[in-house]
Amino acid sequence: MPEIRVLIVDDDPLVRSALAHFVSRGPDVEVIGQADNGVEAIAFVEQHRPDVVMMDVQMPQMNGIEATAVIAERWPEIRILAVTTLDGSDTVLPMLSAGASGYLLKDSSAESILQGVREVYSGASSLSPRIASLLVKHVRSTEPTTGPADALEELTERESQVLQRLAEGMSNAEIAQSLIVSEGTVKAHLGRIMSKWHVRDRVQILVTAAHAGLVDFH
Repeated sequence: MPEIRVLIVDDDPLVRSALAHFVSRGPDVEVIGQADNGVEAIAFVEQHRPDVVMMDVQMPQMNGIEATAVIAERWPEIRILAVTTLDGSDTVLPMLSAGASGYLLKDSSAESILQGVREVYSGASSLSPRIASLLVKHVRSTEPTTGPADALEELTERESQVLQRLAEGMSNAEIAQSLIVSEGTVKAHLGRIMSKWHVRDRVQILVTAAHAGLVDFH
């Protein structure tokens, strides 16, 4: 029986159908509803309480950023995954700040989108590689490094390796494959980083690392 109940929010019915097809491939995922704007999304969430909301950003009546802020405030246990074509800092940062746990682009593979749903449901964060890069570059350009790395608890060599791969937009599975370890080991390393730096998720790890100048993009 599927354990992840998903609401898909997008103003394009063809996109909604495609996303529903992608995520329904997972035996652990069930699409329980669709909405074409933020107002409908909030009404559906209030009545049905999905586990994950896949949220577009640009929609009529109420956009995804506004709807995400409302849902995150009223029902903080519900995870929100942005799925959109927009990859500019004027949409990425407000969406993540509003409470989205992940941000994927619509040109992501079906497997990546399904994995993104699973990651945010599990309490992790999911970012497309370009989005991870943009997030860190924006933080570093708008708030230049002033030496905060000295105030952070030092990471082990393996934790630093996990951090760099996270900054490249890799999923837990991809990090595990890259380092030839289990996904459980990767989650444990991420958990220790969160504990050391007193942050709540992967997005906050990236922001903290960017402030400290601890991640690079090639």
